[in-house]
Amino acid sequence: MTSPVPDATPATIAPVEPVVTAAAEPERERFERAGVISDRLVDNIETVVYGKRSEIKLVLTALACDGHVLLEDVPGTAKTVLARAIAGSIDGAIPQRIQCTPDLQPTDVTGLSVFDQQTRGFEFRPGPVFANVVLVDEINRATPKTQSALLEAMAERQVTVDGVTHELPYPFIVLATENPIEYEGTFPLPEAQLDRFFLRASLGYPDLEDEIRILVNQRFAHPLEGLQPVVGLDEVHELRAAAQHVYVDNVLHRWVVELVRATRAQESVVIGSSVRGSLALERAARAWALLDGRSYVVPEDIERLFVPVLVHRVVFSSAFVARARAGSWPEAIEEFRASCLELAPRPGSEEDPLFEGGGQTRRV
Repeated sequence: MTSPVPDATPATIAPVEPVVTAAAEPERERFERAGVISDRLVDNIETVVYGKRSEIKLVLTALACDGHVLLEDVPGTAKTVLARAIAGSIDGAIPQRIQCTPDLQPTDVTGLSVFDQQTRGFEFRPGPVFANVVLVDEINRATPKTQSALLEAMAERQVTVDGVTHELPYPFIVLATENPIEYEGTFPLPEAQLDRFFLRASLGYPDLEDEIRILVNQRFAHPLEGLQPVVGLDEVHELRAAAQHVYVDNVLHRWVVELVRATRAQESVVIGSSVRGSLALERAARAWALLDGRSYVVPEDIERLFVPVLVHRVVFSSAFVARARAGSWPEAIEEFRASCLELAPRPGSEEDPLFEGGGQTRRV
């Protein structure tokens, strides 16, 4: 039987404080340093993107997991600003922007071999994908052939041109945007490419006070012009290494898999989330816990990340999509999430079939 760990709410299981020994000191220092690095990053980006701390943390969760982000939102919600702010906050990071259009060619993304008359040979000229932070704007306006050129880069951190493989710089993160309300001249992303995105997020409009602050602070210049880097590339590596050491109990490992399997058992679903969804949800929970100042994952982390990590990996039935568009898409997604939680209840909750005695009995 697994031992109790601080992975549930006080109403079910009391948190267990880890005993700090001399051997555990380096590990504690690792998490403390990672916490300082993440706070510096979030605080610096928030000087440009106002009032979106939780959304910034969500994108940095993907950065800490070596993953990519699909930002689905209406125009003018700081998607491009967020990508530039992330690159501008990391000393030595190379940013690039790719504006997708129907006539964009795969070589416009990956680069191509150019004949050099002096050497009488071909020389590879790298494309904009050779950067640390790549903003792919309006990705669904690119043709499927060009979209597929990003697949190898996103999945394997490399591109192959004329039979020669070229590795991409590290770290490497793609922030792709798409407009969810404009469909003319667009090419929907296939399921295989959607599955390559670690998570999907949206920033949304700022609230009243933050929008007034935007007006005031952009009177003479954009805040991005004064943004200074606050962490180095080596500190990003530290952040990623620390995320890998965040503790996840076996109980939560089992629950993650049960939740993902629950997406495959819904009547409203044609294709549920794959095993890649299980891996992404567990990794995201570890990174989110780290950015929240903890060295262990709690159930709230997994519940918070269920929608951004899993929903874009699910293919819904046409009846569900029609019903969601006729009503409210967020409400339909929340109903789907609740249905999955009903099939795979939180460990230690009263709905858990293995729950006994106020949460003191754990899964085996």
